[in-house]
Amino acid sequence: MYRQGIVVLAVLSTIFAAQIKYMRIPELDDEWEKFKQTYNKNYPDDEHEQRRSIWEANVDYINEHNKRADEGQYTFWLAVNQFADMTNKEFASTMNVNMMTSEGSGEENNEFKDVDIGSLPTEVDWRTKGYVTPVINQLQCGSCWAFSALGSLEGQHFKQTGELVPLSAQNLIDCSQMEGNYGCNGGLMDNSFKYIKMNNGVDSAAAYPYTGQDGTKCLFKRENVGATLKSYVDIPKGSELDLQKAVAMVGPISVGINNEHQSYRFYKKGVYYEPSCNPNQLDHANLVTGYGVTANGTEYWMVKESWSTAWGMDGYIMMSRNRNNNCGIASTASYPIV
Repeated sequence: MYRQGIVVLAVLSTIFAAQIKYMRIPELDDEWEKFKQTYNKNYPDDEHEQRRSIWEANVDYINEHNKRADEGQYTFWLAVNQFADMTNKEFASTMNVNMMTSEGSGEENNEFKDVDIGSLPTEVDWRTKGYVTPVINQLQCGSCWAFSALGSLEGQHFKQTGELVPLSAQNLIDCSQMEGNYGCNGGLMDNSFKYIKMNNGVDSAAAYPYTGQDGTKCLFKRENVGATLKSYVDIPKGSELDLQKAVAMVGPISVGINNEHQSYRFYKKGVYYEPSCNPNQLDHANLVTGYGVTANGTEYWMVKESWSTAWGMDGYIMMSRNRNNNCGIASTASYPIV
């Protein structure tokens, strides 16, 4: 009888602990329903309460950060987005990749050595010049490297031809393994440029559409080539000065960054700066489309993400510029020559 009582108490304790773990805040019921509707979230019955608990914890983090931002402790603000029902570990395992750093196999960036930084414009925005394709959604596939490389190539192809052609990330995902890329498990922009050079082109996105997953075989077709390149340039590692010269004089530039911090995941507006961001541990790639200075004098890079227009500033983020290469923005920057 005594032993049976212990078992009953143990079961009740387990149930009570589960209730505490997934205890809801009733005031957030409406926001939770709106979140699920906005981002088309549907969960199995046995997962629903867990997702609600994770979401509430992230909402609390976002609100606390924004309170401090309003007090002047941060230069950027956060917001609930499509990633708010994921833990940091889940997000990293599905959206981030362990990026390799450039081996310096591109051409040397010699053309800007004699360029005076004072001669460069104080602000650059290639989006207004027709160089940049619309923001896309990479879905739960670590294909950021492909979109980063193609974004720079799209800009250079436009510069030469006057035609802005969205290029096929799926082509790179399915076909560039021999050059060292791993599809949805990661890759490197330079390896993408190597493939396009060797292959004498990459298909257009319209002809080889994106699926958000690894294809079973390469479906490249020569007649569907959207752009080609002759070679590519690696910008000196860690040099934001050289990156600024390239952005000002060339166009959109491919970059790798560290985005492991929760603050990046929920970025909404302002100039992003994370003091503990490791510039040598890159796990994401995106595209610098310009740079500028805010009204209060904060320098920034304008960066295109591949997480849909629901994220950040309609799919963009302003990242700190000239703050010791924060998050590795200049650690592995490169661009193609067409």
